[in-house]
Amino acid sequence: MRKKNETRSIRTVAAKDISFLGEAAYIVKRAAARDARVVSLGALLFFSTNTGDAWILDPEGGLARCLAKNGEPLPPGIDETPENCSVEWTTHYRLDGDVMEFADHSGGVRIVVGYPTTHIGRVIRQMLTTK
Repeated sequence: MRKKNETRSIRTVAAKDISFLGEAAYIVKRAAARDARVVSLGALLFFSTNTGDAWILDPEGGLARCLAKNGEPLPPGIDETPENCSVEWTTHYRLDGDVMEFADHSGGVRIVVGYPTTHIGRVIRQMLTTK
């Protein structure tokens, strides 16, 4: 059974139209609307929350970058060209049940309860097993 705030939708994007910056902008807009979404694009996962936060994750490396906090956009830290994409990762993340833990490079730790961790974990498992 789906939780009330859990959204499931599929968007099909043609390969020529894939843009990590575009996906970051989309997930930030969803966060501003307080709309929880989880989107995988290539090896990366984007998610927004009903609290207005948005993140990009690298599930294989356990890396994360916050794209929005409380509905306010943050610099995406994504450098994208037609041939390449790089992300300036600022944080490591860990999922533990209903808890997400973020540890930044300066040693600060943020623990969050209330993110759509069940859905995020399911998508990450799917991404890692279909590699």
